[in-house]
Amino acid sequence: MGKAAVAKAFEDINAALAVLNAETDGCGSEAFSVADPLAGLADGCLDILAGARAAEAGFAGLKARAAVKYADTAQAIAPDMPVQAQEMAVAAEIGSVLAIGPRSAGSFLAASHALDKTLPLTLSALQSGAISWQHALALVDEAATLDPAGAAALEAHFLDPDTPRPATAATIGEIPAHRLRIKARTWRERHHTESIEKRHAKALADRRVEYRPDQDGMSWLSAYLPAEQALAGWNRLNALSRAAQGPDEPRTLTQIRADEFASAILTSGTNSATSRGSSDSSGVPVGSTDTGDGAGPSDGAGAGTDTTPLSVRAQVLVTVPVFSLMGLTDEPAMLDGYGPIPPSMARQLVANGAGSFYRVLVDPRDGAPLEIGRTSYRLTMAMKKALQLRDGRCTFPGCNNPSLDNEADHLRAWQHGGRTGISNLAQLCPKHHRLKHATGWTPTQATKTEPPGWTSPTGRHYKAEHHDWEPPQWPHQLHLASGNPPDFAYIGLSAGEEGLSRFLHAPPA
Repeated sequence: MGKAAVAKAFEDINAALAVLNAETDGCGSEAFSVADPLAGLADGCLDILAGARAAEAGFAGLKARAAVKYADTAQAIAPDMPVQAQEMAVAAEIGSVLAIGPRSAGSFLAASHALDKTLPLTLSALQSGAISWQHALALVDEAATLDPAGAAALEAHFLDPDTPRPATAATIGEIPAHRLRIKARTWRERHHTESIEKRHAKALADRRVEYRPDQDGMSWLSAYLPAEQALAGWNRLNALSRAAQGPDEPRTLTQIRADEFASAILTSGTNSATSRGSSDSSGVPVGSTDTGDGAGPSDGAGAGTDTTPLSVRAQVLVTVPVFSLMGLTDEPAMLDGYGPIPPSMARQLVANGAGSFYRVLVDPRDGAPLEIGRTSYRLTMAMKKALQLRDGRCTFPGCNNPSLDNEADHLRAWQHGGRTGISNLAQLCPKHHRLKHATGWTPTQATKTEPPGWTSPTGRHYKAEHHDWEPPQWPHQLHLASGNPPDFAYIGLSAGEEGLSRFLHAPPA
């Protein structure tokens, strides 16, 4: 059959597309619903979107396999061609066929090769429509620095049907790709063969600021910084911007952020001038080097004379296993709104007395924060922190809004008998809090360890995102007494006791 079969297959696909377009226009041979044509058409369009998503994923898998097969065939045809020239020729051909640039073609070919050669579960899920091309790229990127065993373990954790998951948890294909990327990065940081301390030390040398011109007289200015500095700066920028909002403020929050950022980098630590005022809500000059934790501006002159790095104190939640905090293991800590960080960074935050650092006790058997309950309407601070730890972000599907920027909300209203316990609470960003109360979107049941799912006005249910808690690592100095995971542990002999034991039980000379 050959080319004729390929041509016939694409003719059938084009015919199917014509049918689906007619159905989208409501011009199909049969209405979606005779009783309610308008609601039926709306529901039918959602079915078409869901089917198109799966079909696009299947086509992405087909493109990846076709690209790799073409590259392998081209190499077999011209085995004596230098490798670099072969790669350039293949990328140029694929780029021309797909009408993309050579750099994009090279990236596509590299990702396709990784899927075909090292990530078979990911490619299979892509071809079946279970995940999208963006999901596949997230796994490809995070597996790139892992050895073959690590890459296999990564995709097995997310795609192997035998991996234990709560029945109420959304599958990987049901969460947005940017959320999978965060989860995959978290898994990689925990399971990389090289400790996060060593990798962070190497990456720290690459810190930098980048400038990129853009259209209409605008430019981009970005910085590659240690996570605790970047996130603390972002949270402070948000706090300053919200303080500047008011009934007489014409700027949007996004515009205020940009103005406050420009003011901070264009004025020295002693200059109180800002774009529209002299100080923030606490009286601290916006251009000063105060970190927002009550410590006040740093000592020294303004910008350009003080070369000492600022002591940034993160206004964020940090969860760190107790053994990492003690320096007994190298297990990563979790920085809310970012992800895994080196334990040395968490210990530094503790040493600096970060005002919002909460040393959270987690269950050593599964790594989950423990529930804190109360029967009154008002939440205690401890309950708010427990809720932030359980949810990690706004619970609406795909929302990435971090914990400290969200609002606690009762799933079942207090006036309707709802309790103020963590199982009846969820944190929502302001946008999705309004959506809950103004539309037919409703959250479903939560538990002490799982956030709620959501049901749309059309009746479709979207499951909660599965947490990636893992049991904390136990240091080798601790000897497990019983249980798997253990319920008790005891510490072996001290160095002095071991020395005395060796002396008392030494063989005769």
